[in-house]
Formats: sequence, C-alpha cells, structure tokens
Amino acid sequence: MVSKRKLSKSDAHGDSLTAELPPVDQATFQKKLCQILRKHPFYPHVVQEFVSGLETHIKDRDQFRNCLLPCAPVRGEVTRNLVHSYCESLIKLLLGIETLQPAVITLLLEKLPEFFFDTVGTFGTNFPRLIVNQFKWLDKILDSKDLIMKLMQMVSVSPAPIQHDIITSLPEILEDSQQSEFAREVSQLLKRDTRLTVPILDALSNLDLDAGLLAEVRQSAMIIVPAVKLEDLPVVIKFILHNIKAVDAVEVISALRKNLDLSSCILPLQILSSQSKLKSQPQTSSSTSQVSSSQNCVKLLFDVIKLAVRFQKGISEAWIKVLDLIVLLLIHTTNTKSRKQIERVLRNKIPLGCVPEQLLQSAFRNHSLVIKDFFPSILSLAQTFLHSADPCVVSFGSCMYKQAFSAFDSYCQQEVVSALVTHICGGNDVEVDISLDVLTDLVTLHTSSLIRYATFVKNILDYTEKLNPQQIRKLFYILGELAFSQRQEDSYIQDDMHMVIRKWLSSTVPKYKQMGIIGAITVAGSMASKRSKEDRCSLERTQQSEEHCRQLSILLDLVSYCCEQSPEALALYYDELANLIEKQKGNLDSQILRGKLQVTMQSSSAEVTMMESQNRKRAPAWTKREERIGKSVVEDFSNDFVVDLTPVVDGVHLFPVKSLYNLDEDESQGTIVINLLPLLSQNWLGKSVDEMATRNQGKKIVSPECLCPSFRLLRLYTTEQHNGSMEEIDALLGCPLYLTDLEIEGKLGSLAKQEREFLCSLLFHALNWFREVVNAFCQQQDLEMKGKVLTRLQNITELQNMLGKCLAASPGYVLPPAIFDCEALEAAPTVNAVGLVKKKKTGGKKQKSEGSKDSSADHSQMEENPEGNQSEAETTQLEKDTTEKRSGIPLVQLQSYRAFFRELDLEVFTILHCGLLTKSILDSEMHTEQGKDCRNIGFSHLCQRSSQEVAQCAVELLKPLCSHMENMHNYFQALITENEEVVDGPRVNIQEHQLLSSCYQQLLQVFRLLFAWSGFSQRENSDLLRSALKVLADRLKPGETEFLLLEDLISESFHYLLNFQHSVPNFQCALTLTQLLIVIAEKPVASWKKDKIASLAKQFLCQSWMQPSGMREKGSQFSDALHTLLCVYMEHTDNILKAVEDISSVGVPELINSANDGYSSTYPTLTRSQTCYWLLPGCSASVVHSARTGCAANRELPENIDPSKTQTCENQEMQSLLCQPPISPPCTAHKIPSNTVKGPKSGGGKVQLEKLLHWNMAVRDFHILVNLVKVFDSRPVLSICLKYGRLFVEAFLKLAMPLLDYSFKKHREDVQSLLKTLQLSTRQLHHMCGHSKIHQDLGLTNHVPLLKKSLEQFVYRVKAMLAFNHCQEAFWVGILKNRDLQEEGDISGSEGGSEHNDDDEESSE
Repeated sequence: MVSKRKLSKSDAHGDSLTAELPPVDQATFQKKLCQILRKHPFYPHVVQEFVSGLETHIKDRDQFRNCLLPCAPVRGEVTRNLVHSYCESLIKLLLGIETLQPAVITLLLEKLPEFFFDTVGTFGTNFPRLIVNQFKWLDKILDSKDLIMKLMQMVSVSPAPIQHDIITSLPEILEDSQQSEFAREVSQLLKRDTRLTVPILDALSNLDLDAGLLAEVRQSAMIIVPAVKLEDLPVVIKFILHNIKAVDAVEVISALRKNLDLSSCILPLQILSSQSKLKSQPQTSSSTSQVSSSQNCVKLLFDVIKLAVRFQKGISEAWIKVLDLIVLLLIHTTNTKSRKQIERVLRNKIPLGCVPEQLLQSAFRNHSLVIKDFFPSILSLAQTFLHSADPCVVSFGSCMYKQAFSAFDSYCQQEVVSALVTHICGGNDVEVDISLDVLTDLVTLHTSSLIRYATFVKNILDYTEKLNPQQIRKLFYILGELAFSQRQEDSYIQDDMHMVIRKWLSSTVPKYKQMGIIGAITVAGSMASKRSKEDRCSLERTQQSEEHCRQLSILLDLVSYCCEQSPEALALYYDELANLIEKQKGNLDSQILRGKLQVTMQSSSAEVTMMESQNRKRAPAWTKREERIGKSVVEDFSNDFVVDLTPVVDGVHLFPVKSLYNLDEDESQGTIVINLLPLLSQNWLGKSVDEMATRNQGKKIVSPECLCPSFRLLRLYTTEQHNGSMEEIDALLGCPLYLTDLEIEGKLGSLAKQEREFLCSLLFHALNWFREVVNAFCQQQDLEMKGKVLTRLQNITELQNMLGKCLAASPGYVLPPAIFDCEALEAAPTVNAVGLVKKKKTGGKKQKSEGSKDSSADHSQMEENPEGNQSEAETTQLEKDTTEKRSGIPLVQLQSYRAFFRELDLEVFTILHCGLLTKSILDSEMHTEQGKDCRNIGFSHLCQRSSQEVAQCAVELLKPLCSHMENMHNYFQALITENEEVVDGPRVNIQEHQLLSSCYQQLLQVFRLLFAWSGFSQRENSDLLRSALKVLADRLKPGETEFLLLEDLISESFHYLLNFQHSVPNFQCALTLTQLLIVIAEKPVASWKKDKIASLAKQFLCQSWMQPSGMREKGSQFSDALHTLLCVYMEHTDNILKAVEDISSVGVPELINSANDGYSSTYPTLTRSQTCYWLLPGCSASVVHSARTGCAANRELPENIDPSKTQTCENQEMQSLLCQPPISPPCTAHKIPSNTVKGPKSGGGKVQLEKLLHWNMAVRDFHILVNLVKVFDSRPVLSICLKYGRLFVEAFLKLAMPLLDYSFKKHREDVQSLLKTLQLSTRQLHHMCGHSKIHQDLGLTNHVPLLKKSLEQFVYRVKAMLAFNHCQEAFWVGILKNRDLQEEGDISGSEGGSEHNDDDEESSE
C-alpha cells in the first residue's frame, strides 16, 4: 500500500535521530494521505488496517523512536520550495489527520505501559515523555475530554516520573474550556499525594484561571505547605505568590506565614552536631551535604520571595504588615523605596516585643546563608537603631551587630568593627556606651576573630577627648584583652597603650591624669588575669607570667609616682585597684596580684627610678615580697589613718579633738581610733602654710580624701586573701573617730566662715567613713557585728542631720568629692542653689530598685520617678517645719551633693533581712541623697554591674521587703482601727505618720520598678521572673507554690498585693499600688484582673484623702496623680461611656453650687479646682477614644431595651480594635469607610441597633462635658473643649454618619434624637469659637479654624444623609446667632453661621 511504502521510506535512516520524509510539505502529506484513505474502497475499514500496519511497524523500538522524533525532509531541489525546514514527527502528523486520530491515540496510550519500568537511557530515549509530547499543541482534538480522562487514569497507575511528564504536559493538551475542571481535579490530587506537588503546581501556573478558582486552588496549595518536602517548598511558595491581588495580599501572606515552618532545614544541622561525635568522617560528610542542600533550598525559597516582592508592590506591603523579620530584611535590601517604611515599622514594633532579640538570634543561627545576602541592610538598620532614643531599639541594633559579627565572614566582621568604631568616635554618649558594650561582648566571646581588627579598635585612642571615665575603662579593657590574651603578643597595641597612658599620667590636667589612672589599672587587670591552661604550655605560661610581672611593676610604679602629690589622683588609684579586685574576684594570678599591691603600698618616689632600672633582674624576688604583703597593706593603712586612743591629742587643731562613736566598750587591751580631725586640720592648714614645701620634699601626701578608698582596697584585698574572712580588720567597725563636740545648735552663728566650712568637711569625711564601713561589714553573720552595722546606720542619720544644719549656715561652700571616677562638676551645688527642704530617703534602696527596672541597653543607670519625689515633697512639709522649729536651724537638701558621698553597694541591702528595725534605724534609711541630674554620678559601682545582676539582687531582697511592707500595712491598719477610721485623730503622731507613709510609698515604688523591668520579657530571665513571683505568692500560700504555673503565680501575686489597698495612707501610695498591680497583671493581661484594677481605681477616686494634720490633699502634684489614676480607671473599665456619664452627671452637679474649696460627696477627689485638671482632659479623651473604637462592639444587646429611650440604656463592653496580636498586621478597622455599613450585611439589625445605642451614649456624654463650660468657664476648660470637640466631631463624621445613613429608615426617631443632642453641642462649640475671637485669646483661637471646618462639614454631611434617604425637604439652613457661653444674649459684631433643623424629618420608603 501507499502508506506502507511511505513508512518504509521513512525507515531508510533508522540510526539517525530524525526520520526523513519524502520531499513534500507536511500539510500536503497529511492532505494526500487523508484523501487516499477516504477514497479507498474499503474505507473506513482501511483505517484499522492502516493502524494495524503502524502498530506492526513500531514494534521495533528503533523504528518507534524514529516515528516519535521530529522528521526532516530529504535534501533536494524540492526542499527549496518548502515553507520551513522543521517537520513534526510522523506520529504527530498522523494525529493531525482526523480519520486516524482516535485510533492512533488509543495505540499510543496502549503502548505507554510498556515503558513504565524502563530507566531513561536504556534505549537512549525517554519513550514515555516522547509519547506524551505527541499530544501537545495539536490543531484539533476530536474528543479532548476523553483524552484527558484517559491521561488522568494513566496518572493514577503510572510511576512518578511518568506522572510528572503527563501532568506538566496537560496544559498544552487542554482546551480552554477544560482548564477549570482540570484545575479542580488536580487540586484534589494535590491534597492526596504531595509527591506530585511540583508537577501539579507547575501545570496550574500555566493555566488561565478565574479569580475564584485561583483562590480555591491557592487554598489547596496552602494546606499542604506544612507537609511538603523542603526541596519542593520554593515551587509551592512561587505558585501561592503568583497573581495575588492587592486586596487579598495581606490575607494570603498571613496564612502563608502561619503555615510556613523552616524547622525542617534546621534538623539536619542538629543531626550533624550529634552524629559527628559518634560516626566516622564519611558519614559526617554526608550529613554536611544534607545540611548544605537544606540551606540551599531555603536560599532558593527566599529568592522566590525576593522576586515576588520586587515586582509586586502589594505582596511587598503585605509582608511588611505580616512582620516577618527575614522578609523585612529582604525587602529592605530589594526595594529602596520601602526602606524608610521598614525602619519605621521595626522602630515601632521592637519596643512592643513583637520582634524580640531571641528571634533575631534564631534567624542568624539557623539561616545565616540567607541573611548574609542582606548584610548591607543589616548594617544600615543597626546604625539607624543606635541613633534611636528608645533603649529597646538601641539594644536590638547592638544585637544585630553582635550576631552579624559571629555569623558572617571576615569582610562582614571588618565592616561591623568599622561601624562600631565610627559610633564610638562620633561622640554621642548612648552610641558610645552601646558600641563599647558590643565590643566588650565580642572580645569576650570571639577574641581570636576580633584580634584581626585590633588596628581599627586601636584608632579609638585618637578620639578619647569626649569619652567619660566609664567609657575609658571599657575601651582599655577591650584593648587589654586584645593585647594580652593571645599567644603571639600584639606588641604594637601594647606600645600604643603604654605611650598614651604615660602621656596622660604625666599631664597636669586632672581629666587626663584621671584617664591615665583608669587606663593603667584596667590594662593591669588584663595582664594579671588568669588565662586558660589550653592557651599555652606551663613553661611558656611561667615565662609569660614573669614578663607580665615586670611590665606591671614598671606601669604601677609610674602610676604610683604620678599620684603621690595629688590626693584625688591617689584616691582614684586606690579605688580602681579595689574595683579590679572586686570585679575579677578569683580570676587574678596570685603572684601578680600580690606583687602589684606590694608595689602600690610600699613604693615611694625615691624607689621609682631604681626600680625601673632593676626590674629585669629581680623578677624572682616576688616570692620574698609575698611574705610581707599581708602585713604591708594593713601597716600602710594603719600608719596613715589609724592611731592609738589617748586622752590628749597633741598638735594645733581648728577645733578641740574628741573621740566619738566608739562601739567597743572593752578598752583593756587598748583602743584604736581613726585620726580624722587631726589629719584634716593638718591638711586644712597645709593648704595655706607649707603645701608647696611638702610637694618639694617629694613626700607622699596623706589626705583624708584617701581614707575611704584606702580602706576599701584594704578590705577587698583582705577578703580575697582570706576567703572572705575579715577578722584581721574587724576592729575598724567599732573603733571611734577623732572628731569634735557636735552639739552645734546655737553655736554655728558664732563660728567663722573657715571654721564652719571645716566642720562641714569633717562631717562629710565622717559620713563617708561610716558608709564605707557599712559596705565592708554588711554581710557579716556574727550577731554582734550585725548590731554594730545597724548602729553605724544610726550614726549616719545623726551626722546627716548635723550636716544639713552646717550646710545651711555655710552658703557658697564647695566640698571635696568622694567619688573620683566621675567627670568634674562644672559648678558644685551651693546652699543658695539647692534651697531648704526636708530630709530625704536612702538612695541605696532607690538605686537597687531602679537598677532592677533598667533595660539591657542602659543597665547601669536607673530612671528617676518624679511621682515618688512629688508626693514626698508635700507629705513631709509639716515634718520639715517641725524639725526647723525644734532645732532653730533649717535643713539643706542633700540630693545635690551625691558626688560627695561614698556609694553604697548593693550588698548593703542584705541588712533588710534583719527584720523590723527601730524607728531611729528606719529613719536612717530616709536620708541618703537622691538627684535627678547627672544620673551616673554616685553610681560608678552600680554602672559596672549588668542589669541581670542588679535584678538578681533585687529578687533576693523581696522577702525582707515584703516583711517590711506588711509591717507598714499592719501599722496603718492598727492606726485606722485605733482612731475609728479617722486619719487626723488625736492619737496620730504626725511626724511618725508622714515618715512611715513615705517609707510605704518607696516600698511600693521598689516593687513597681522591679516588676516593670523590661528584661523579664526575655527568655533567659524567665526563671528570675518566676522566682520573684513565687516570693509574693508564698506570702499567701506558703509551701504551695513550688509547682504552680506562671499564670497561677501571677494570680496569687496579684491577690497578695491587692490586699494592701485598705492600708494605703495617701493618694500617691494608692496610685503607686495601682500601677504596681497593672505591671503584674500585664504578665499577661486577664479580664478579671482588668476588672479588679478598674474597681480599685474607682475606689481610690471615691475615697476622701486627708492628711494627718486634718487638711485635704491638694496641689498640682496631687492633681497630676488624680489625672493619672482617672486615665487608669478609664483604660480598664469595661464601659468607658458609662463611667464618664456617671462622673459627669453625678459628681459634677454636686459641685455647681458648692464653694470654691467644695468637693463632690460621691467623688471626694473631685473639687471645683480639679475639674479642669483631671476631669475634662481624662473624660474627653476617653469619650473620643471610645467613639472611635466603639463601632466594633458586636456583643449581644441588654435585655428589655426600649429603642425610644436610648438615653437611659447602658452600653455593653466594647473591644478595642487597636489591641491586636503582636505579629498580626496593623489593624485599620477602627476607621470604618462609608461603604462597609450596609444594612443587614453589616451584621444584622441587632448589631446595627447596638452601634446606634453606643453612639447615642457617646453623644450624650459629649453633650454633658461640653455644657460644663457654662459653669466652669475658665480658660483651661475652654481650651480642652475646643480641642476634644473637634476630635469628637471628626470621629462622628467618619464613623457614625455611615451608620446613620443606613439606620435612618428603621430607627428614624433614634437618629433624630441623636442628631438633636449633637446639634446642641455643636451650637455650644460655635459659641465658644465666637467667645475666643471676641476676647482675642491666641491660645484659644488657634483651635477655631479646624473646629469651624469640622462643624460645617457636619452640617452638610447631615444634609447628604437626608438626601440619601429622600428627606432633603426636612433640612433647612439659617443664620445662627452668636451668643455668650451661657447662651443668653447676642454678641454684637460677631459673624453668623449655619444651622440645620430636622424636626420635620419624615421617613421615606
């Protein structure tokens, strides 16, 4: 036959990859073959015969392959006339003939199973793929539906590779009408078999689907995201992100983020770390390959996201709202236009805890390969964050630097170090501190890596002019660790440091000398630190130790020589050595430590020149000097400051010498005494007589300024050498001081100026000695020593009283500092500057509590609380008057003199464990100074502790603090009972009441600041938080809290603190207690706690607060506290509008006819003078906020509500839409567009009515508040009404008017009543605008333009609503007369306005 002859010709070149056809066009071939078959006498049976012949022909696989491969015509003259040189395969040509197509399709599908189990390459060809390809792009398929059905059946029985080929080929086989049905079918297959994820999604991506079907298929793909293999995940994500509309982007991305879990790529890394210890190297290499593959898949995944956010703006915006950290970094890198938005989002979310540092650390740890591509953005964001004023943001930026250094390569590390050095050299204190902290962490954790960039760090030495002492200490610690911690010593760093230190020490400028001392001692600490035994062998270590001893000797000899003639420099030298021993307790080489102190205590100026020349020869001499070190330290201190107690003291002194404050009664063996007054007299007289002579003699000056630093060094060295024992120096605790007669009442006026100033200095030095003694012995367990420590606290109280009197009589006197590592004060405080105030409370306790609250970005300092000081200023006024009246001499405020007192250590507060103290001891805790300026001054020791250390100390003190607060509670409870609940009863001791009230306030403040510490939100401090809560819970349920959950501990702690509500003595304590309960309840917030806080706040607002003198609490500070508590009440009440209505409609009318000092009987805290300070601002802001958020209330209506009497209906609890989960996109639903409120579709008539009732109550409250101006017409009231009136009208226009548009027909009377009430308020606002213009008050008229605009918009918006409901005839506009605030008369010359009247409104169907 013709067909067989043509087929035989096509087999002429069976070995070629393409079969050759006769020199005719393909279309001609198909046409002629179709004509021959149709004209054949046996048609249509000849078709079956043809196909049988074809089947026989393709039994040979080579021939079958040739039939499936593309054909090429025989070269010849005829081929020149062909349209194109490419020809389809023979099978495809046959499929193009309608008469043959069904039979050939059947033949091919029957042939396909023969190749199910053939591997590709067995016959050189992938036959299944070639067979499926024959069905692609056919001009016409007679029965496409049947073909697709057969192919899908083939998918169900085929091996995976063939399934893949069939599914990916179907989009080229399908007709357009079949795409939707196919998509639904394969989406179901996708759910059943995730192995076909890639081919199915690849096929679906090539289909043109409608939006609804695409969303349905996308949802199917979304479901399988958690279960899909990691290598298939990029394909799935690419499909999900394909063709997302901007409207659906946030929803899709949010769902994707919830289902996307990259833990599957972290697991191989964990397996590798565990298997590397157990398996051989080849197996570990296999695991390494698995990890690399996983990381590559993750990188590919983010490449897919990068393409999506680059070319689809909606997806980029959606990812920003979903708040995924890595994707935010990706967008910051990809889209330059979105960088400012990314920075703004992160700055807003980081303080809220939405992006914790743990998340950042996890991202760097698990996905460093991906994040490395974002390094420029990471560096840019970190630099930006360090410029922020928020400590949380600054801390996050520092964490970015640290993680980038530890996770990335050397180039990135160099850039990080360079950026940190730039911050330090910039001069901004916050940036300098945090950058130095980052470098300190890096030098501790990654010393070997950072040593490569030591040159960059060394360059900071050229910019030390603006660094403070704390920063100098950090810098030299970093440089010292880099210079002395490696085997190959970096001599160039050491040389530069020594050169700078020598230059500073030889300077006559005190600041440079101070920097030189701090730098030298810090470097000495690095040289003396114990190194790991693995760093070097013992012989090398011994040689290195000897070399360090030699260098230390030279360095410290130089420091000692340069400090001899300057008491302040020498005192700083002692303090720095003491701090070094305390900080590196147990981490200093004993040989170097002893040698160092030997040099310190025994060196003299005459020995220095000899020691420098002989140091290299006498390194072994350390052993001999060690034998004398124990005696040396004690002897040097004893020789300078301690003498034997004698009846008569020789010498010339400004005052008679008298031994005071001796606690040791047994004098049989002789008593020692601190030689203070003679030494101070000698020093005082030497200033004018023989100061220069002493300096020329080259002798070391012994000054009282060195007394406390020298003793601190002595006791720290003693405890270090004797394992904490202080037996060798315990006599110093009870020994007396050489002072003078301190009965100064009535004598100060007769003293000369020099004598008064000398007496001030004497008292200061005595005070500082006792403070340092308390620091030294506060932790001793011996009962006798505990008693002496408590007595020393009482001595501090007495001396502070005397000092206050002396300072008041010595105006202009400036005292020498007692803290030597702070920057010099530009102007020392004087009596004229500080004024006369009452006694203050112990700074130590405040320091501890504030340090506990402090964040990791600024852990060393504490934030002052103005509220606590404000209350104390008022409550102790009578005490001050009493003290002054009794003594005849006023007291001076000591808080400005903080730089002149020795710092109390945190360990001092272990004294609180002693239990209830006497009144005098308790009073001693009331007098330590506190200042609000220069927060670093006076807390140098605290600055060197981390926030975790301070918090740990505070938590350990919670038990005694609870005991003391319970004692306060019991005292005031008993006082109330004894006086029959009368605060100013006859049995009340006013001074004692004020003193204990202040203590109570400070205790509550300590608790609040501790639990408000932001570090408790960090995972590593969760155990510390649990320990703190357990202390409080144990007070209620002793022994039952060990296994309680965190939420249960919070509940028990809340109930424990709530019990103190009945004993708070003043309003400031009440506010602090409420704030403390809020802090506890926020971990986490529960509805019952919110109700309790609201109830407690209302109870305090309804309570009458009286002072012990019988006067009511008042003043601006009291007003501020009232405003704060009202805001707390409004924030936590379940119905803001009901609360506002209750206060404004019940409490305010009771004030209308009262006197100027009158108050409300329902709300005693509400007086006529307080109205403008706390009532109007708090209530007005609450009404506006409730109006903005109340439209979201979807709760059920109360029973028995009469819609016609909506003014008496109580609104249900409202949910604020602003309270969203941290990771959710920012909510914008509180601004409801007009097209979203559409009758029944908005949730039904019941919800619509509830919203209407809510707005009715809001308008009613607004009307009451606005009309208060008729009674309280002061300028502050007018300003508040104008400000919040505009805000309320704007909220009503945006949120309420769309509701009224669709509620008018069903609730006409309600809408009419609401608008009438609001119209009365807008008229009153209009009168206020006229009043402001008539009186030409610039502060008021600034509010008028925007308010008038809003009022006009309201008029025309009501007209539009009536027109929408076909009632425009009910609206008319007239001239509104300008009246006064009482609406009684026309103000001449004022401009008119417009008004609307809807009295005749009628519903229109």
